[in-house]
Amino acid sequence: MSSDLPGEAPDVPAERVTPVRVEEEMEQSYIDYAMSVIVGRALPSAKDGLKPVQRRILYAMHEAGITSRAGHRKSSNIVGDTMGNYHPHGDSAIYDALARMAQDFSLRYPLIDGQGNFGSVDGDPPAAMRYTEARMAPIAESMLADIEKDTVDFEGNYDDRLTEPTVLPAAVPNLLLNGASGIAVGMSTNIPPHNLGEVVDAAIELIDDPDCTVMDLMEHVKGPDFPTGANIVGREGIVDAYQTGRGKLRVRAELEVDEDERQIIITELPYQENKARRIERIADDVNDGRIEGISDIRDESDREGIRVVIDLKRGANADVVRNQLLEHHLERTFSIISLALVDGQPRVLNLKEMLEQFVQHRRNVVRRRSQYELDEAEDRAHILEGRLQALENVDDVVELIRNSEDRDAARAALQEAYDFSERQSDHIVRMQLGSLTSLEAAELEDEYEKVSDEIERLETILGDESELLGVIKDELRDVKDEFDDERRTSIVEDYGNVTREDLIPEEEMVVVLTQEDYVKRMPLSAFDPQHRGGKGIIGARLKDGDRVSKAFQASTHDYLLCFTDQGQVHKLKTYELPEMGRTARGRSAVNILKLDRDEQVTAIVNADELDEEEFLTMATRGGYIKRTPVTAFDNILSTGIRAVKLEEGDELVDVAVTDGSGDAIIGTRDGMTIRFDETEARSMGRSARGVNAIKLQGDDEVVGLVSTTDGDKSLLTVTWHGYGKRTPLSEYRVQSRYGKGLIDIKTNERNGPVVALETVAPDDDLVIMSEKGQIMRTHAHEVSEQGRNTMGVRVMKLDDDWVASVDVFSPGDGADDDADVDDADDADDAVGVDEAVGVDDADEE
Repeated sequence: MSSDLPGEAPDVPAERVTPVRVEEEMEQSYIDYAMSVIVGRALPSAKDGLKPVQRRILYAMHEAGITSRAGHRKSSNIVGDTMGNYHPHGDSAIYDALARMAQDFSLRYPLIDGQGNFGSVDGDPPAAMRYTEARMAPIAESMLADIEKDTVDFEGNYDDRLTEPTVLPAAVPNLLLNGASGIAVGMSTNIPPHNLGEVVDAAIELIDDPDCTVMDLMEHVKGPDFPTGANIVGREGIVDAYQTGRGKLRVRAELEVDEDERQIIITELPYQENKARRIERIADDVNDGRIEGISDIRDESDREGIRVVIDLKRGANADVVRNQLLEHHLERTFSIISLALVDGQPRVLNLKEMLEQFVQHRRNVVRRRSQYELDEAEDRAHILEGRLQALENVDDVVELIRNSEDRDAARAALQEAYDFSERQSDHIVRMQLGSLTSLEAAELEDEYEKVSDEIERLETILGDESELLGVIKDELRDVKDEFDDERRTSIVEDYGNVTREDLIPEEEMVVVLTQEDYVKRMPLSAFDPQHRGGKGIIGARLKDGDRVSKAFQASTHDYLLCFTDQGQVHKLKTYELPEMGRTARGRSAVNILKLDRDEQVTAIVNADELDEEEFLTMATRGGYIKRTPVTAFDNILSTGIRAVKLEEGDELVDVAVTDGSGDAIIGTRDGMTIRFDETEARSMGRSARGVNAIKLQGDDEVVGLVSTTDGDKSLLTVTWHGYGKRTPLSEYRVQSRYGKGLIDIKTNERNGPVVALETVAPDDDLVIMSEKGQIMRTHAHEVSEQGRNTMGVRVMKLDDDWVASVDVFSPGDGADDDADVDDADDADDAVGVDEAVGVDDADEE
């Protein structure tokens, strides 16, 4: 029964109504919409690196003959063809994509050769499409090369009136060359541009060695190469992006300081930076007083490049102004998300996977092209064979054709008489008499020989994978020869935030680490020197169960190499550690040093004081020693790198800087020492275990390592209960490596085991820290000088506490060196005998 009320829909038969759940229908409809946006508009293909609108623009220009050798055509004409035939989504979207492909500040290798105003780095929009003209750039033609040879699949356009390629043949790895950016539903992509020569070399490396790693490919691809140049700060973001497909880069402007003219000149800006807006914001900060020292800003940029001149006020510190500009305006973060479509599905790809997609695509393209060319060559050879056979029997063939009633009869007679195919006989019947000359016959034979050679070549390519890959490599080299250019973006080492460092005063600090991975730094000036035997003052208030594992002295601007008991080494600036008061516990070190669970720092080396000719010499608890050149530690990742290979149960306990001309002295927990020429431990790589240094007796273990070439210094030994002594180095005779050593100090019930060994001069200062957080600073000459095999004197008075760490530094920090503290009342127990323990000159590794 139908309704008679106006405006109401007619009744629908019940069998045509399908009940659905609203949430299910909404979910499915949203998924369909999302996938349509993802696949059809927002994300590039991993094969040719193009979004659908870009691919359709280039194909429409190809079909219209608007190549790099043709004249420029009105952009509105190109947009109209693309919209009418392939991309029915509005002219503004098409023109925006066309304009971006013509911008040399957006694409590293523009695909469109534009004529007219296509926008600027100042954020100016392109002129209307009726005012601009365009044609394909030469490199874009390589994207479409051989498309007519059945190299890619075609599909119907939006109304099935025409066909369009699903992907372009792409003789260049465009996904990496020009990058991509786009926002889909629930996901986005942001792939930076790269240098063509580097990417081509990496692709060839992948073809030659399919098992190569991302790090192997990074030997060729140094990092993104932005069209606007500038600098990438540090390599960790690059490594993350290339290994995982995601990473963050710090991109910094290129600028120089002209001290004579009192100017800072900006010549390159970070990628996708709006120059005019950036200058305006710098001026706002100058007017508001957030940046001081600038008197004027001028934009002197022209077609040759960017040039922004910043005049400095008289007396302004150029470095401070420069660093303020970098911190607030001229450095930005570029987030990389390498998301692309792989067989219609969005995937985050690492560097190797992106190159693999391109190489596989080219493998298919070259195979299909070779098959197409082979079919054509075989077809031509078939015709030529017929013509040559006809020429051999030219008189009979002419007579047979002349006696035939019509063409059909002639073709049939030829097929019967000479076993010609239908196509051969048809071609012979249509031959002109002029082609029967001897010259024509010679030309036919030459052509047939060439076609036969071509067939043989193509069959070899199709039958031999290595030949096919060789063709791909040759074509990549041709592309490199034609389009390669110099890198524009430099990669500079990341030495931390320069502005922050310059604003932090250089000051000596005490850094404290605990077993529970708490860390902090405190000014050394907060700890006045005391006479030996004092209790010190509180240096850290620890939570229950925690104890100090390491304390050391360093300047705020020092680069530190932090070695852990598990054989890893990390690198950081002292000022990156949180500065806190003496009674503070500290802050978790997990996000600063990125240590594993139960991993502890056992040695610190000041990287600023290292020389390329020096070595880092390491000692393990199990008695091994290893020397490694400092150059092996140039590139340390944020997660650290391996410094030494350890046997199961062994730990790294100490690291010393050596130059190959001194002696190594190793001390053990039970008070034994051994001194030998450091060259007895040959130089090794980071992954080596090392060689035996000392024969340990019973459950004894190594606790320290020092290196010395200075005969005026003494060996300082400190024990667990706070006792210690200085002994002239001359009392430790040089032995062969891997002996039992000599007795250094008595480790009886009073002293406890040895905790630390250091070489000291009389005017050095000591920083001693207990496990419960007490810190004492004292002069080295306060600790009396005694012989070997003595008990030492009280260095630090401990109450139900134990020494955790000892560090040595030269005075002159501005702290009070004349503190008045009562002397300790412990007598100098300098008794004992020079008792040498037997030495065995073993040399096992």
